[in-house]
Amino acid sequence: MIRSLSTILTLALTAHAVAAANPPTAGAQGPTATCDRENAVQPDPDLYCISLIPVPDLLDATGTVRLEHLPTPFGVAVTRDGVHRYRLDLRVAHLPAPEALGYTRYVAWATTPMLRPVIRLGEVRGGRVQGEVALEKFMVVVTAEDDVDRDEWAGRIVLRGMSASSRVLPVDDPVMLMGAGSPNQPSGGDHAGHSNTDADGWPVPPMDPEQTMLPGMMALRPDVAPYRVAGGPYPPARPSEQRRLEDGDTLRLVAAPVARSIGGRGLTMFAFNGQYPGPAIRVVRGSRIVVQFENGIGLPGAIHWHGLRLENPSDGVPHLTQDPVEPGGTHFYTLDFPDQGIYWYHAHHREDIQQELGLYGTILVEEDPAPWNKVDTENVLILDDLLLTPTGAVPPGAEAATHALMGRFGNTLLVNGESDYRLDLPRPGTARFFLANASNTRTFNLSLPDGIAMKLVGSDLGLFEREEWIESVVIAPGERYVFEVLFERPGSFPLINRVQALDKVGGRFLAAVDTFGVVRVGGEGAASRSANGFEPLRDNPAVTAEFDPYREHLDRAPDHTLQLSMQVGDLPFSVMTMMRTDSAYFHPVEWSGTMEMMNWASTGRDVRWILRDADTGHENEAIDWRFSVGEVAKIRIVNERGVLHAMHHPIHLHGQRFLVISRNGVPVPNLVWKDTFILPVGETADVLVELSNPGAWMLHCHIAEHLESGMRTVLHVDPSSAFLQE
Repeated sequence: MIRSLSTILTLALTAHAVAAANPPTAGAQGPTATCDRENAVQPDPDLYCISLIPVPDLLDATGTVRLEHLPTPFGVAVTRDGVHRYRLDLRVAHLPAPEALGYTRYVAWATTPMLRPVIRLGEVRGGRVQGEVALEKFMVVVTAEDDVDRDEWAGRIVLRGMSASSRVLPVDDPVMLMGAGSPNQPSGGDHAGHSNTDADGWPVPPMDPEQTMLPGMMALRPDVAPYRVAGGPYPPARPSEQRRLEDGDTLRLVAAPVARSIGGRGLTMFAFNGQYPGPAIRVVRGSRIVVQFENGIGLPGAIHWHGLRLENPSDGVPHLTQDPVEPGGTHFYTLDFPDQGIYWYHAHHREDIQQELGLYGTILVEEDPAPWNKVDTENVLILDDLLLTPTGAVPPGAEAATHALMGRFGNTLLVNGESDYRLDLPRPGTARFFLANASNTRTFNLSLPDGIAMKLVGSDLGLFEREEWIESVVIAPGERYVFEVLFERPGSFPLINRVQALDKVGGRFLAAVDTFGVVRVGGEGAASRSANGFEPLRDNPAVTAEFDPYREHLDRAPDHTLQLSMQVGDLPFSVMTMMRTDSAYFHPVEWSGTMEMMNWASTGRDVRWILRDADTGHENEAIDWRFSVGEVAKIRIVNERGVLHAMHHPIHLHGQRFLVISRNGVPVPNLVWKDTFILPVGETADVLVELSNPGAWMLHCHIAEHLESGMRTVLHVDPSSAFLQE
């Protein structure tokens, strides 16, 4: 077996040069295998297809490896450690019979640039082989072999290619390494009137010690002033309290500043009713309550009831369904709960400030009889993160959102508002977790230690068609998932976030592991009797039957296509230079904030995130989509790869529910009602929207800084069909 990476790369470069001068021709073995898009729903081939390069004496041979979507209930398939998983579809053409080379067969392999480990994909039969990998940077090699059962190749290499992620290489541009002047970032250190010292009031965000930092970026500052809560001192925040409300009840919610201490840092934040998070509301499905919102902070406000199919005037969108509630003002919301499940509420005016500072809480809608399995305990967890310095917090931007490129990643994880969350269970047994993500931008990959059985049962608005075993929960901002766990013995079990951070300067992937908190299981002996029913995976035929009327729409053409894009304006020269380098490869999901200074210095003044109607070219709030109640709309959503900074987007639709029916043309095998879903970079998804609720409903990216940078539009749903004829 060839063990030298330099040898492989040298062969590849030689073959590239020769192939350019001698393009392959079609022959008796069929058409040339290329990475051209075969249909509109395939993922972007630049990121999700590998062109295989032949050796110089087999230049007619061609090959491709398509990185196909691996069905997963979370929209993005990763391991417990956060490594992306792909199904590989390898196709070759114009290879001579292996006997002509002195061998008996062709075999495909995957390996890393270090040539360890080696994964045998299988024998190439009929010009094709399929397999799965979970690697970040990798190469695919086709060899001619005598023995198909070997664990590593021993024969001759005939085709090879590198994954798009292999383009991530260490930065060697002296402009970025040493810093340089520009109209936006002079060598004297001024960016749009703000000093590069801390005289402008900005504390510098802490840098991840594992990440490589660019000196040319370290002097950057946002072109806005920091937002800080005025006045004080304020009363200390209290932990969230459960509020069980009956049909017809009224809940008073008062938003006001509070004092908090997290990790020894004193912080001034916001809270509903002095609680962080706000009151944990429990109601029964079918009930109606009234919320009296009183705005006691120094900013206009509104509350959005995320996921609820309620009446449009109570949706909580300033300038659309209501006027902003001015400081000292009051507003009444009427809330209906037609669906059981887990929901949440949060500030919806400058949520990059207000939600970040604590204005959110959970809603658990119960049903009798409960549709869930019998368990010993139920637990509602809302996840978040905060960006803290050694002495306090990095404030948001006052005039516009900071972190407009990637969203604001925190460095301190929170569960139910606590950085040292502890859940005490009295004895071994089963537990159900209702999980919500309230972070500004971070997608979590939550897991428990090996050997702890996790079962996924529900998502945003109810049950999946079928329960599934999982090893982690991937949850984007705004999403909710319901999973059950079997704790078979006493002990302490950490809740862990495991992802692969991309060091874009050092050109490497790094394992990033953080602990949310600990589940402590007490008692002695075996698990409770409820554990006996945990093992079988349950089908939900009533849920499948509910989806049956929608299956006739699965294969029809989309009614609309929405493109996700972005534009940048007056960013510093060093940032633009780095972004052009960075655009060689975009990871499907941006798991962590690895370019903090560049991201922090970008604001909503300089970055515009875009929803674009593919048919009209209209963007964001200029899009004019109109429907009637009772329609089922099929919408195709395409996350464009060809922009200066592409990233995933969690797309949220207010007041309606939808089914994600396919990703990259691959049907979703296990349907569930959603109101928020994640779309990785360069991918395409088809959704069926059930238009059940009249009104003007916002659709937007749930990364708070993307919303504040323009990524939003409105769907108009009229109660009568006459609306469409106007």
